Amino acid sequence: MRARKPIIGVPADRRLLGSHWFHCVGEKYLRAVADAAGAIPLVVPAFGDRLELEVLLERCDGVLLTGSASNVEPRHYSGPPSAPGTLHDPERDATTLPLIPRAVAAGLPLLAVCRGFQEMNVAYGGTLHQKLHEVPGFLVHKEDEAEPLEAQYGPAHEVELTAGGMLAKLAGRNRIEVNSLHSQGIDRLGAGLAVEARAPDGVIEAVRVSAARGFALAVQWHPEWQVLTNEFSTALFAAFGAAARAHASGATAANDDR
Repeated sequence: MRARKPIIGVPADRRLLGSHWFHCVGEKYLRAVADAAGAIPLVVPAFGDRLELEVLLERCDGVLLTGSASNVEPRHYSGPPSAPGTLHDPERDATTLPLIPRAVAAGLPLLAVCRGFQEMNVAYGGTLHQKLHEVPGFLVHKEDEAEPLEAQYGPAHEVELTAGGMLAKLAGRNRIEVNSLHSQGIDRLGAGLAVEARAPDGVIEAVRVSAARGFALAVQWHPEWQVLTNEFSTALFAAFGAAARAHASGATAANDDR
């Protein structure tokens, strides 16, 4: 029997487009799941506590948390109020923050990118810098929006991978070059998270959940961007997809044994 493709749940942003609200996920994330992870992306609406998370997680074989133009509301980590004009998405916060620890506890593979990386830290009790470029000692990590997309998502700096960590094993080396398109960053690391990578200025760029039964990894950069043209990005999504396939195979076996 042909093994079924794993299903990856991808929580959406809630955005006002014109006069109506939409639940949106960037195509680049969906294509990375389909093309590099070899899985079926399933867009999950940002319905917060109206979602039955346990039922959703039973149907999925993994979760991808995407980047977004919005920031996690600072009330979730006892941070100071955001600057006027900061884009927030309370419905996404209400969906992803409780989803993260439940997905990990259920043993679902989880990959988080940019905003998702920040969500993971907050979900485990960590805090965030809202404007890294205003914190003494840190580099400017945000993109220049006046540049074309190819330049914005181009290589920006190296990260040092933690020796013996998941990313170092995946890369086969201790340093890789990444893009950088974020203003926020980790201040205090969440409980139970282990550092997987740091930028040259010491900013944490990747973490994993130490006690997770399987794949539970978050990166601050954007590996989904033109994923098939970057060797490490391809390997990262392939590893995520392999973990999801293993989960799907286990779920299928369990169902067959009933």
